Amino acid sequence: MEASSHHRPGPVPAELAATVASLQPRARTELAELVAFRSVADEAQFPRSECEAAANWVADALRTEGFQDVALLDTPDGTQSVYGYLPGPAGAPTVLLYAHYDVQPPLDEAAWISPPFELTERDGRWYGRGAADCKGGVVLHLTALRALKAHGGVPVNVKMIVEGSEEQGTGGLERYATAHPELLAADSIVIGDAGNFRVGLPTATATLRGMTLVRVQVDTLEGNLHSGQFGGAAPDALAALIRVLDSLRAEDGSTTVTGLEAEAAASWEGMQYPEEDFRKDAKVLDGVELIGSGTVADRLWARPAVTVLGIDCPPVVGATPSVHAGARALISLRVPPGTDAVTATKLLGEHLKAAAPWGARVAVEQVGQGQAFRADTGSPAYTAMADAMRIAYPGQEMQISGMGGSIPLCNALTALYPEAEILLIGLSEPEAQIHAVNESVSPEELERLSLAEALFLGNYAAGKR
Repeated sequence: MEASSHHRPGPVPAELAATVASLQPRARTELAELVAFRSVADEAQFPRSECEAAANWVADALRTEGFQDVALLDTPDGTQSVYGYLPGPAGAPTVLLYAHYDVQPPLDEAAWISPPFELTERDGRWYGRGAADCKGGVVLHLTALRALKAHGGVPVNVKMIVEGSEEQGTGGLERYATAHPELLAADSIVIGDAGNFRVGLPTATATLRGMTLVRVQVDTLEGNLHSGQFGGAAPDALAALIRVLDSLRAEDGSTTVTGLEAEAAASWEGMQYPEEDFRKDAKVLDGVELIGSGTVADRLWARPAVTVLGIDCPPVVGATPSVHAGARALISLRVPPGTDAVTATKLLGEHLKAAAPWGARVAVEQVGQGQAFRADTGSPAYTAMADAMRIAYPGQEMQISGMGGSIPLCNALTALYPEAEILLIGLSEPEAQIHAVNESVSPEELERLSLAEALFLGNYAAGKR
């Protein structure tokens, strides 16, 4: 879009920074309200009403900020995404801002130092499930827009989309967007669900691994048997499952899914991740080796990685002396850009079935899937963001990194809007411990990134004049 030739000058960065700083108490209050919703998009774990309440909170916040056409979108996976449109000056470009309000389950609540759904300040950080991933992203977007409104108005048209099932990987919003391609059309898209390489180092994420999520069920008997009477000859389904899972890794821990081995030579060309830094960030125990080969960046951002997320079998406490008739596991396979997630899913299923010992019956069910993503880091939007980051993080240049995680929506947006420039920023730096117990967000990062996003929107509008 061509912008109007009549524009007010943008706000002075120092004044904008002061405004963003003044908005932080409100940001904390709102993040506390959002974190209080137990919005895990899985009715087997938490009531659907928790997600609905979080969605309504977001919708109310958008209406309060003057967004039009605010709607709760019923997506095909049974969840709701929240949409709104904030018009800017005539002829201004359109920027889509993305975040998600659903969160990972809290895991072992007893392992949290403070309650997972109660935002708690401790040692200069704010703790709570979703504080960084990605309810903090919702607050980041709102804060940036409020700061701009206090200095003459938002210089672009803004579309905001807040997803309700990103963590589940069930693809509701991707399918909805594909069916309504005009809804999220934009000149630039800011995905607020990534993070800096570390606190204080501004980072844009250039690649995301794709993912497939499958359940594997192994059956060998009609029912459990007494291990003393039948053990030694009766095929144990749990032992068979363990053999199957072990086949997914080489001796050094590298992922070995038949048909994906060619990816093992892939290497990462961007910024590196020193092994000593990774060991500290990942909290690897002394004496325990890292797995895989190549640089840490190769292993995280350029190669496939399999993880066993869970196993259904009897717990140790209360277990009986039985040969097990059945067992199942949930498996995640992350794949780098250049590897098709559909093909990877097929290869993983074939590998699991082929690896089964003793003729055990194996059934594989796909649970989730998303394609990998690679951004165009030479686009004008990246230049505008780099200029903004330089001001928000004095003395620091914006870095380009990969991210081991997956955001399936990115590829759907790339396919729908091939001309749109997509940037990934966010609050999920290593100390945030997203997806783990004691997740937290750095309030300093929230403040700096809110300022960076506000500056970016001004830079981007100026560049489109």
